[in-house]
Amino acid sequence: MRRALELAEQGAGHTNPNPMVGCVVVKDGRIISEGYHERYGGFHAERNALTRCAEDPAGADLYVTLEPCCHHGKTPPCTDIIIEKQIARVFVGSTDSNPLVAGKGIRLLREAGIEVDTGILEDECLRLNEVFFHFIETKLPFVVMKYAMSLDGKIACATGDSKWVTGEAAREYVHELRRRYRGIMVGIGTVLADDPMLNCRIAGGVDPIRIVCDSRLRIPAGCRLVRTAREIPVIVACSHTAYQSERNNAKIRQLQDAGIQIIPTSGSHGVNLKELMAELGRQDIDSILLEGGGTLNSSALDERIVSKVYAYISPKLIGGRDAPTPVSGMGADRMSEAVQLRDLDIRSIGEDLCIRGYPVYR
Repeated sequence: MRRALELAEQGAGHTNPNPMVGCVVVKDGRIISEGYHERYGGFHAERNALTRCAEDPAGADLYVTLEPCCHHGKTPPCTDIIIEKQIARVFVGSTDSNPLVAGKGIRLLREAGIEVDTGILEDECLRLNEVFFHFIETKLPFVVMKYAMSLDGKIACATGDSKWVTGEAAREYVHELRRRYRGIMVGIGTVLADDPMLNCRIAGGVDPIRIVCDSRLRIPAGCRLVRTAREIPVIVACSHTAYQSERNNAKIRQLQDAGIQIIPTSGSHGVNLKELMAELGRQDIDSILLEGGGTLNSSALDERIVSKVYAYISPKLIGGRDAPTPVSGMGADRMSEAVQLRDLDIRSIGEDLCIRGYPVYR
């Protein structure tokens, strides 16, 4: 099952909004085939493994990180080929909460006389597909808030200079996150200050859909996001007030002509993040890496849309009363109202620390 988990990870960034799945076929104590879900719309892990066997898999054991599907979608059911190939035993990491499966795949295999054991490395298998499970159950994107700060909690100097808070190793790891998640979201302040590309700059990487929260439609027509919108999709979310304003008509046409999708949300000034998440979910954007500044991060926490946090901490002391922090806004009035992180994971990346956890909202 650990090998199946390793295989599943190879599909990161290519299978969304489907899950990552790995499969290993074992006969007489030998691995005779392996497979994983390689891309959205392609064959699932079990079918890839079983169609690539170098020898007859009849009587073999099959290890798979997620319950085999039992319905026709873009590909045939995996339960069919498992039964057809006369697999003797199936070991399942986690069951599938998709209503089209949800235990039916396991039941079909058992009815066909196949022994099925479940819960093998279940926690690891569930964590592997936390995005999939969240999306299939809520229809909303799994939002990961990522920021880099100094040891005294600053994301930039008071002058605005922020290159670079963390070291090269931590910055490279961020591109692994951009590869994994379907979208990346920033506020207009980041666009105006940095003119970012927000792409994935690693070999074999997948560029995320770029999303800008821009309540007043201030995004410059000449910025890199606009200039490359036909190569890498860009979504701009704004307020209804800005969208309906006559003075923005020309700007809206210009952005749309550049290939940008504009999503107006209710509210006279800011972007309604809950409405935006619902619309992005309808577009099958199952996950978002939030690389916002203090204002957007604060709003995202206030609206409780953040599912996971990556906090990179560098061994630097920047100082400055006016230097920006990763979460601004009004903040909590009492310590008991602070957002607590659970299931913490702390690791060193180069000179920096990365603290990863899941927010618990009071």
